[in-house]
Parts: sequence; C-alpha cells; structure tokens
Amino acid sequence: MIYTTDYQSPLGKIFLAADEKGLTGLWLEGQKYYAAQLEKEECKQEETPVLKDAKRWMDIYFQGKEPDFMPLLHPVGTEFQCAVWEILRKIPYGQTITYGEIARQLAVQRGVKKMSAQAVGGAVGHNKISIIIPCHRVVGSNGSLTGYAGGIDKKIALLKLEKTDMSRFFVPKKGTAL
Repeated sequence: MIYTTDYQSPLGKIFLAADEKGLTGLWLEGQKYYAAQLEKEECKQEETPVLKDAKRWMDIYFQGKEPDFMPLLHPVGTEFQCAVWEILRKIPYGQTITYGEIARQLAVQRGVKKMSAQAVGGAVGHNKISIIIPCHRVVGSNGSLTGYAGGIDKKIALLKLEKTDMSRFFVPKKGTAL
C-alpha cells in the first residue's frame, strides 16, 4: 500500500507518497515525471508517521533552516539511479556539485575509468524524492543552472532559500554588478 498526502509549500503544492519502509515520492505540482508509476488503486490518502516526519522536515526547510533529522526514505529505482541518489543525499546544504563530479565519484566507487555525466543527468532528473534528496543542488560543468524537473525557477528559489552563493550562476552584463 502507498500512502499519500499533500503539503502546501511556498513553491506551491507538494505531493508526498510513502510505503511501510519510508518516503517513496515527493513531487512539486506540475513537475516532470509527477507521481510517475503510482497507481491510484494502490494509493490511500492517509498521513502516516513517515509522511508526518517529511512534512515536519519541510516545515523546517522552508523556514530557511537546515533540518537536523532525515525522514525515513525508500527511494525506488535502478541500481545506478540509487547510487546517484545516494551521492545527492551527501551534497551539503547550501552547496552545489556538478554532474561531472558525480560521474567521477561513481567511477571511483565502481572501479572504472569513466562514467557518463549524461547518464548521471538522467538519474538526477528521475529522482522521485525531490528536495529531500537534493537534486536541485546539481549544476552544469560550468556552474550553469541546467535542468530541474520542477522547473528552473523552483531550482533557483531552493538554492536561494539555502543561501547558496548564486554569483557564479549569473554572468553580469558588462558594466553591471550582481
């Protein structure tokens, strides 16, 4: 059984899903791959302890503070996706990492010479537990704010909320200051 609930955030409505093991989904309304693979007949609108913890985590997070606990998570994906998502979980609050850096970490973990940054991008884009598994902290190799399933505007809002140094993401026009 999958249990679901909604959360009203400053970025709009968020849909949460959990099973008996932990949080399986957290999607911004309108997000790409929104509630992908959730079958309505398998879902029950009920606020379980895991979903309450996720809401409490988001209450703290949206106050601009780093939560000091993690709700139980149960990300479901391929072995490769799960490996990428585990790296995402380790990105410190208010900091960013590139797709290439994640690919290099995976290559080291797997004892191979090289991993594809594009494949990493695909796994990041299919992260089902957005925000808590912080895919918004992943940027392009030149520091550009590339893709975010929830929308670039939301990615910017999340990074600003975390007080991430945004100056490297915007190249000022000649004669202007940030």
